[in-house]
Amino acid sequence: MRPMASPLLLIAATLLLTACASAPTPHGEVKGAPTSGREMGQSDTNRMATLAMRDNLDSLYRLMDKLYRRNPAEWKKTAVTREDAIRQVRFSIERRQTWNDLQGKHDIAAMSLSLAPDFKADRVAAFIYATADMIVTAHGGKTEFYLIDGLDAQFLYNAARNIEIASWMLATRRTANGQLLLLSDEINSGERNLSFEREFGKIVGRLDLMAEFVTEKYRRAGISYVQNLLGGSFLQFLPVR
Repeated sequence: MRPMASPLLLIAATLLLTACASAPTPHGEVKGAPTSGREMGQSDTNRMATLAMRDNLDSLYRLMDKLYRRNPAEWKKTAVTREDAIRQVRFSIERRQTWNDLQGKHDIAAMSLSLAPDFKADRVAAFIYATADMIVTAHGGKTEFYLIDGLDAQFLYNAARNIEIASWMLATRRTANGQLLLLSDEINSGERNLSFEREFGKIVGRLDLMAEFVTEKYRRAGISYVQNLLGGSFLQFLPVR
């Protein structure tokens, strides 16, 4: 007859299995931006717009890296290495410099050119630069916002729709010989890669949220003013003796 396992051993094994089954998988944590004295010149809306712009540009940089990895022939038109190509595009975006291959075009005109089937230059660089330029243009040409700055909700809404259109064009538009302009998402029997669509979706979501937030800015300011008035007269504690 096989000897019975020790009760203590069974308990220990059960606890170990439970711990393995319930152990949380780390997915990172929220990281706030470092405090800066410039925030003293920003309203809540200004701060939210600045953070959203930062995150949208970071999303574009991630898309650029992913596109270069899937389309290495593109960065070879611009630079010696993929990392160098990324640095060049980032520098031009953040310094608001022109991108020569776009023939002086900006905003949606530059986006259209970058997605033209007969475009011969580095398409990844042109597309990312043009898309960033369109987003910055929708924000009044700025990437940081202060009390003297204002935003147009309709322009932000339009920018979100432009991102949706660009994402669809990237996934479907082909060259004259039937090849996709750029390889991005891929779904087949052995692979399901939708990381590009998810990153584009994040940008669309931020732009739409900012558009809605801006439309409520002045209405909420009026409500806050009334709330403060009411708080001053009706929401104070009364003496009890």
